[in-house]
Amino acid sequence: MPELPEVETTLRGVSPYLVGRVIREVVVRDKRLRWPVPDTIHELEGHRITQGVRRGKYLLFTCKTGTLLLHLGMSGSLRVSDPDTVWKKHDHLALTTDQGKQIRLHDPRRFGAALWIEGDPAQHPLLSDLGPEPLSDEFSVETLVQACKGRSAPIKAVIMDSHTVVGVGNIYACEALFMAGIHPNKEAGKVTRPRFAKLVAAIREVLAASIEMGGTTLRDFVNEKGEPGYFIQSLRVYDREGDPCLACGTQVKRLVMSNRSTFFCPKCQK
Repeated sequence: MPELPEVETTLRGVSPYLVGRVIREVVVRDKRLRWPVPDTIHELEGHRITQGVRRGKYLLFTCKTGTLLLHLGMSGSLRVSDPDTVWKKHDHLALTTDQGKQIRLHDPRRFGAALWIEGDPAQHPLLSDLGPEPLSDEFSVETLVQACKGRSAPIKAVIMDSHTVVGVGNIYACEALFMAGIHPNKEAGKVTRPRFAKLVAAIREVLAASIEMGGTTLRDFVNEKGEPGYFIQSLRVYDREGDPCLACGTQVKRLVMSNRSTFFCPKCQK
């Protein structure tokens, strides 16, 4: 699944082709996404996109009449094309701009979304309960301490909960916990404040580094030009079961938490 860095990379890639441009036409080839694409999406036609932002894993493109919400689902991507480019099998919709470009939503599994929001997007049910952005000032040691206070759930599960903080997917949770020296199964309520400080810094560092390098190369993710990201070359612990820890040489272990593979160093992470 495209994670926060992949979505941010996509936003940065397509924004120059969308923000400030007038949408001449919205082409819907298949409404059957996670939720049916509403007919109101055509309200975007004839209006200029004034802003493009990311909220969690959602992309929001705003004009004076409303906001287009896009989600890439499990395997989706946005790609910039010429209108006469042959449509791929799983290209479900496109935005044609006054610049003569199309931004196409490609989604083989159809778990993505394209919705139209009137009014304040922050009040939409998909967005209203989201936690703070990990790279914002709203995400701090204190907010994480309060979110974990008295909780017996594993710290990895808590930081992957979008109500605690958005965008910390499985790969980035594993990496951040390794950098902070915290065992993924440790009870959240028993993590000390100094270690929370290390974890907040690690989450920010690993996400910022992945964004800088263009996102992690996942099986299905490509950026807006169809190119993979390269952060996978910098992974310290994820998917390295049996390999020596880069810090101490101990074999990296794997366990399954909430049906997800979790990688850690049994010596470095306590």
